[in-house]
Amino acid sequence: MDLNEIKFNQKFGFIGGGNIAKAICEGMVNKKLISFSQVSVSCHSDTSLQYWKQRGAFTTRDNGIIADESDIIFLSIKPHILPEAIAQMLQTYTPAKAANKLFVSVLAGIKLEALEHILQEVDGARVMRVMPNTPLMVGEGCSVYCPGQHATENDINLVKTIFEVSGVCELVPESLIGAVGALAGSGPAFIYLIIEALSDGGVKLGIPRKTATTFAAQTVLGAAKMVLETGRHTGVLKEEVTSPGGTTIAGIHALEKGGLRSTLMDALEMAAKRSAELGAKK
Repeated sequence: MDLNEIKFNQKFGFIGGGNIAKAICEGMVNKKLISFSQVSVSCHSDTSLQYWKQRGAFTTRDNGIIADESDIIFLSIKPHILPEAIAQMLQTYTPAKAANKLFVSVLAGIKLEALEHILQEVDGARVMRVMPNTPLMVGEGCSVYCPGQHATENDINLVKTIFEVSGVCELVPESLIGAVGALAGSGPAFIYLIIEALSDGGVKLGIPRKTATTFAAQTVLGAAKMVLETGRHTGVLKEEVTSPGGTTIAGIHALEKGGLRSTLMDALEMAAKRSAELGAKK
């Protein structure tokens, strides 16, 4: 399949218009899968509503309108307000117009069983879970998905294409959604912190901030591409940069003393734990 030749004709709705909704939508728009005129968004933030309006999307505060007028509905609100959001949708939706729709959840911690239960009043509702990340905006996203029991092959292919066109997207068992969400969903924030720290180190050594940040970000980008494009083990790639008695091994020694590895592992573990906690609050 040539992802550059795909064009969707469906209408896309977002219940929740925050950062992850923006990343998903802009990823599709940037790749010319859709235009903003195919998008409807419901949210309560005036700032978010203005963002979507300026780009040509239809905006509302009524979730029922999103269910009625969209073919694919993304649930992109905070997990703990899902019951309230769906209750409001059910108060104002038109059962005949909202029937047989695909609901795609990007909510941390909310399992397929719970999603299907809360949407059981919507006739023919199909559900899929996706854990994406914000680099979708720049075509370098990392997403995983898991279909609900009523999702069709067309649903699966559609969702896979939406996210694959802006990065990598893989099917995983639902039991791994939380773990991958911690790695790929929260991971960018951890990398931004690392880039910022590298930039700070450059500034400390006398490099101007703009140059330090550019070089720090490019270094991370280049290292990531080396891993992905060569397929070689990270340890082997590390050794190729680490000369005996050289500068790199001195820096690695400092990182090991600071517990970089264990700290990042702890960070992922805590993010996954928090995801489970959010799901338990539904």
